[in-house]
Amino acid sequence: MSRWSELWDWTRSILVAVILALLIRMFLFEVFVVEGRSMEPTLAATERLMVNKLVYNFDDPKIGDIVVFEYEPGRDFIKRVVAVEGDKVEIKDSRVYLNGEALKEPYLASNMEMHDYEKKEVPPGYLFVMGDFRQNSMDSRDPRVGFVSEEYLKGRAFLIFWPPWEARVISSEAEKP
Repeated sequence: MSRWSELWDWTRSILVAVILALLIRMFLFEVFVVEGRSMEPTLAATERLMVNKLVYNFDDPKIGDIVVFEYEPGRDFIKRVVAVEGDKVEIKDSRVYLNGEALKEPYLASNMEMHDYEKKEVPPGYLFVMGDFRQNSMDSRDPRVGFVSEEYLKGRAFLIFWPPWEARVISSEAEKP
């Protein structure tokens, strides 16, 4: 095998690998870094997540999903879906009520205090999202965020892979009442 032939084989292999990696990142999976404390105790700052970008092409977001969405150009948020279109959500006495019944949220730290939020219906094509660390989360309760359009969803988080000793699969733990 000539030197040029071997060089061409290496170049071709590297190009195929780069193209495959770009296609996977564009259409299937993407890595996101958790910034801030709004999803504690479920997610910690600086953890790396794998996000399934394809899932919502075949399925609707569900209560309990941890989603990544574009808050504004160049700025993504990671939050949990608390209510979907048609649901009536309210917060009173530091509890989230969905369609009049308390939402079961086993992922929350105890003694989670929240301000009341008057009952509102989630419009079609939108979600109501919240961080798990409710006292330190800019989420749908904040008028700057409000209901999140499903158009802005980048995908559903399904795996924490960094740091390696914290690697785990992310499950949707909330239960509709």
